Amino acid sequence: MLYWIYDLPSWSVAFLFAAAFVGISWIGAIFVRPVLKLLVGKRPGFNDIIGYVLSFVSVIYGVLLGMLAIVTYQNLAQADEVSTHEAATLAALYRDLSSYPDPVRTQLETLLAEHTKFVLTEEWYMQRLGILGNQSQKLTEFQRLLMSFEPISTGQQIMHEASVQEFNKLVDHRRMRLHLAETRIPSIMWFTVVIGALICMAFIWLFDTSLMAQLIIGGLASFGMSTMICLSALMDNPFRGELAVSPAAFQVVYDSLMKD
Repeated sequence: MLYWIYDLPSWSVAFLFAAAFVGISWIGAIFVRPVLKLLVGKRPGFNDIIGYVLSFVSVIYGVLLGMLAIVTYQNLAQADEVSTHEAATLAALYRDLSSYPDPVRTQLETLLAEHTKFVLTEEWYMQRLGILGNQSQKLTEFQRLLMSFEPISTGQQIMHEASVQEFNKLVDHRRMRLHLAETRIPSIMWFTVVIGALICMAFIWLFDTSLMAQLIIGGLASFGMSTMICLSALMDNPFRGELAVSPAAFQVVYDSLMKD
């Protein structure tokens, strides 16, 4: 996958994709099409045959592009949903800590706030660069302190069990977010998409038309394919690029509950 595209503005990536696809289509129409015409020759009704075959191939290729766009969008939407749930769980857990006695309460609140700040200032930035695997030491310390707390009353026991449940939910959401940050379309599928685009272009080159008609028809078809492929590529990594999932939910939780 071309990861450098996530370092560029979306409009410039779309322009590069369009230029590449339309450029290949026009180069093929000028240089490859004469060779193909020599190989297949001229026969009556040949354009009709190419049209039927191209229609069949285009339907299959269109389904492939549609599925690709749907899968990448679903991954992006799921990543956003999981991140929102993680932030909501952080807020719920932080509120539950108010029932703990001091100094445990202050220590737990401080550790959870520092973990949230770590997610905002370090972890999210590393995700945008495609770097994962850093452990949150503050969350590990929080877990150790939370699990070592010994309730001395029935009320504290109920409160502690609720906090442990929220913490387990937080860990699950965090693990899912980190997993989605590594989820992307397999390279073999992108290879199939590119080959399919070249095949569609080749069928257009086979039409017995004027060069100007080739440039217009091939250019428009290639531009349409480039926009779909570009959109899917930009959504393929849900935490990278301009379309990436935002940490706004975490920022709201930190600013409204944890910030001094």
